[in-house]
Amino acid sequence: MGLAKGVLIPPIWLWFEWRFEGLEHIPSEGPVLVACNHISYLDPLAHGYFLVKAGRRPRFLAKVELFRNPISGPVLRGARQIPVRRGSGETAPVEFGAKALRAGELVVVYPESTVTSNPDFSPMRGKTGVARLSLATGVPVIPLAVWGSAPVWRRGHKSARLGRPIWVKAGPPLDLSEHEDRADEPATLRAVTDEVMAQLSLLVDDLRGRYPKRWAA
Repeated sequence: MGLAKGVLIPPIWLWFEWRFEGLEHIPSEGPVLVACNHISYLDPLAHGYFLVKAGRRPRFLAKVELFRNPISGPVLRGARQIPVRRGSGETAPVEFGAKALRAGELVVVYPESTVTSNPDFSPMRGKTGVARLSLATGVPVIPLAVWGSAPVWRRGHKSARLGRPIWVKAGPPLDLSEHEDRADEPATLRAVTDEVMAQLSLLVDDLRGRYPKRWAA
């Protein structure tokens, strides 16, 4: 993780115009579960940068394809992140994430499991892993949204325009403990996941509404 910070943070700090909001919502110690939106392949670096600024070392539950990427792959592997094979039905990533939370670590999940395909870059329907993690460990979910990264790096599109604003915002923790006694029910997992995605969508809408118009396109 130290190498990743030393090699990657200086270039991305200089290249983009960063804005961080809600750093106070990230606890300085103890277990933390963070759920993020996904609009660009840059997002793990943006979200990770935010969490490092908050004084925490993040561990990502990230799709295995990101580990094969020449930029994000070395960062994720070097920081002991957790690969997820989409559609495999594996339970190991969730179990490993729960183990990390019980050890007092900060775990990051992307409930959409892929970059959004919505034309307006709003969050898609999330998968229920985030609900399983929260209800199994009793750890609240902190929504963390990024905006401005979509034009930078998506499939079939890259923009290296200097000075582009990248905004990252955390919301207050979502206490989902009222659902713990029904944690095995599919309907509960769906409802909890939808609640997390709704809060992420509110953060995205807020950032999008205030983002500089000249960079919006």
